[in-house]
Amino acid sequence: MKRVKEKMDDWFTIDEVDKGTYIISEYRHWEETHCYLLNGSQYSLLIDTGLGICDISKVVNKLAARPVIAIATHIHWDHIGGHRYYPNFYAHAAELGWLSGGFPQPIEIIRRYVAEGCELPENFDVNSYSFFQGIPAQVLYGGEEIDLGERRVKVLHTPGHSPGHMCFWEKDKGRLYTGDLVYKGMLAAWFPSTDPEAYLRSLEMIAALPARQIFPAHHSLNIHPEIMIRMRDAFRMLRETGKLCHGSGTFHYRDWSVQL
Repeated sequence: MKRVKEKMDDWFTIDEVDKGTYIISEYRHWEETHCYLLNGSQYSLLIDTGLGICDISKVVNKLAARPVIAIATHIHWDHIGGHRYYPNFYAHAAELGWLSGGFPQPIEIIRRYVAEGCELPENFDVNSYSFFQGIPAQVLYGGEEIDLGERRVKVLHTPGHSPGHMCFWEKDKGRLYTGDLVYKGMLAAWFPSTDPEAYLRSLEMIAALPARQIFPAHHSLNIHPEIMIRMRDAFRMLRETGKLCHGSGTFHYRDWSVQL
């Protein structure tokens, strides 16, 4: 992986995985959100669009080889902030209501998440920050394949962190884009809209894939597929001990934790 350069007053950091695959990161925010641009011969796929604090399209326009399809791993503020630049976006059926006023947290709390613990750009007014609303160009259910032209990505419905959470499997390259299902750090499974039992089922699904690389939505990019096995096994143990439920606490492991 090669660092390309930083743009937008150093807000976005760009890493090149290979020719045609880029990681666009927001390291100046505490969530350290990663978005992924996959260029095919006919379309470019943008997996997540970040927080929306700065204009991600100005970065993507310089990297995308073809018309852009935007797709979010799930409809949370830190993954759809740049969707306003991409009318051709896809979303899972289970979270369509969140795109039309039904998100289960008030905008005041979301603005607090956006503002806390980071140095925001001088021209950014958090009080004007809004939660993206819109109608997707395509509704997904899981199992679909997105053909970018000489590059195919399979949609996996992986609920748990959210009802319509999706991971994306690029079989030919052995790459799995895991969103908020798997990353190093504190996994969130305590929101009312999370489902710890579904989380385990999703981990069972992706841990069975022959992934050679995984790309998370947050924090360290130094992450290897074996972490999925460890997470699956830890969730299994929590279920066996009656702790895989909301309110059971926070559990710490070697390089990750989960709050239930």
